[in-house]
Amino acid sequence: MSKPRVTLYDTTLRDGTQGTGISFSMLDKIRVAEKLDEFGVHYIEGGFPGSNPKDAEFFNEAKKRQWKNAKISAFGATRRGRMKVEDDPQVRILLEAETPAVTIVGKTWPLQVTEVLGVSLEENLAMISETVAYLKKHGREVLYDAEHFFDSFKDDPKYSLATVKAAHDAGADLVVLCDTNGGTLPEFVAKATRAVIETIGEGTVGIHTHNDSGLGVANALAAIAAGATQVQGTINGYGERVGNCDLITVAANLQLKLDTPVVNDLTKLRELSLFVDELANVPHNIRAPYVGSAAFTHKGGQHVHAVQKLASSYEHVDPVLIGNERNITISDMSGQSNVIVKAEKLGFQFSKGAPEVGKILSEVKRLEAEGYEFEAAEGSFELLVRRQLGVSRPLFELQEYHCSFRRSGSGESGWNKCEATVKLRVNGTPEYTVAEGDGPVNALDAALRKALRPFYPKIDEVQLDDYKVRIINGQQGTAARTRVLIDSTDGETSWGTVGVSDNIIEASWLALVDSFEFKLGREARG
Repeated sequence: MSKPRVTLYDTTLRDGTQGTGISFSMLDKIRVAEKLDEFGVHYIEGGFPGSNPKDAEFFNEAKKRQWKNAKISAFGATRRGRMKVEDDPQVRILLEAETPAVTIVGKTWPLQVTEVLGVSLEENLAMISETVAYLKKHGREVLYDAEHFFDSFKDDPKYSLATVKAAHDAGADLVVLCDTNGGTLPEFVAKATRAVIETIGEGTVGIHTHNDSGLGVANALAAIAAGATQVQGTINGYGERVGNCDLITVAANLQLKLDTPVVNDLTKLRELSLFVDELANVPHNIRAPYVGSAAFTHKGGQHVHAVQKLASSYEHVDPVLIGNERNITISDMSGQSNVIVKAEKLGFQFSKGAPEVGKILSEVKRLEAEGYEFEAAEGSFELLVRRQLGVSRPLFELQEYHCSFRRSGSGESGWNKCEATVKLRVNGTPEYTVAEGDGPVNALDAALRKALRPFYPKIDEVQLDDYKVRIINGQQGTAARTRVLIDSTDGETSWGTVGVSDNIIEASWLALVDSFEFKLGREARG
């Protein structure tokens, strides 16, 4: 792949970790960097080597590795005021990181120069130019981040341009304009970017935006349209306050909308997004553009009908291009097309207007009116289809179950325990089991497994991943109807099941039984 017109600069490991709830271990940072390098990101900012031991360790480890596509960059700042650049310890640490690229941030806004740094405007220009020149003298590629550029450009365009010119004239390979407060609009970003390019020339400007106004990606694209040749951002938009420009969305827009290739294989985009979320231990945003699980999900019956005939009628790109997939959900808004598409995934072939389709759809709508929801409970939906078609055999015949609660002692020294008894018939054989658990659902789970294990040993493969409770009609207080959603896995596949009842234990039991029947039914069918 030839050198791209626009390069991607990732700052997830530095700017991204400034986001609330985002943290990576040193090993996590290495793994993220390797994934970014494999994906084809051009620059990876590892952090400030002098800020903490973890970042220092990252750069020591990065030296030992071969990077196929990316340049690792250390991040720092211009020299301190009234200090020789060669005497500044943080500049020395940047060189000791031994990265091929170094990114330094400097002040652009006169207000910050005089009030925050406490130096003259002339001294600030010297700080910028001398630091850039010193790093270039030591063989580094230098990227200069012009902090608060757009706020400064509004107040004092002449001085703002003087700061970026000082960096450029001292040898900076790229001047990056930062919308540090995230409050600028795209039109002004484009105007200011063009002014900088007119001052220092084409191919010299990058863009670094924040998302405080919800315009991080839009502002980055506006700068690129005006002539910027690098976009800085973070995976999934991590960052301080509400986050940075999302590189995932930017990469997709550049490659698919603006015909500007930036990576070799965009089909790995969703995989990268999920990988970083997993290491950061944060929930994936299902509504993330391009890569979210809802990005190509269709719920309304008319939409599904149209998508079946012409996908582009409700999809702006083919989901396969970014490693995503089309998803048709079932709900009370569904039409026959929803049922037909979902049933085909289960191995059933129906034509539109077939009586079976109407029967299934009617049952879905009836149950959703009672509080069921099948969007995230595809396991229960599959069982519903099979039951309506008469091809599903229950695992057992329930006779009764019972839960009791015991407390021993008082205060913090006491302990609580739940006991569940289950009485049922399996293949004509009576089973009566008792088990304890930390709560009623846990105890019922244990008792039911104990009863079914001799007949269905594969039940031990089922693990409950998540348990969610939703009160449907809260205005009825403790008599409110309850919906329970259980997420289960066998280590290879995952599925959701749902139960609804006025009794939370009963709702949990229904979802639990569906989970086991889904897994064991599939095992029986091979």
